[in-house]
Amino acid sequence: MTPITDPAARLDKWLWAVRVFKSRALATDACRAGSVAVNDQPAKPGRDVHAGESVAVRLGLITRTLRVLAVPRSRVGAKLVAQFCTDLTPPAEYEKLRERSVQQVLAREKGRGRPTKRDRRLLDRLFE
Repeated sequence: MTPITDPAARLDKWLWAVRVFKSRALATDACRAGSVAVNDQPAKPGRDVHAGESVAVRLGLITRTLRVLAVPRSRVGAKLVAQFCTDLTPPAEYEKLRERSVQQVLAREKGRGRPTKRDRRLLDRLFE
């Protein structure tokens, strides 16, 4: 099945359509905050996106890099996203996210003191 595409679309609409952001308003806010770049240039939400362009999006700790393959007419299902963009994000970026999640698991609340024997055993099981 070939996707129905447009020749170009607004950047914020494309980011929402390929499920980078949950809402178009979040995509617009990210563009205005300077978290989105197209071909290494900061981009406004109304900029047109065309096939072949590279889009870099700063999402928390990581920067996702996507290559635009096509522009969908509306939001697409998760299984169809691969028809519209290619993920060029280096594995090191995803590793940063994994390390951060492990650090959050290991972090103790201030004032809880030293780990108990039970806490140490749970940590040992986690790393086995």
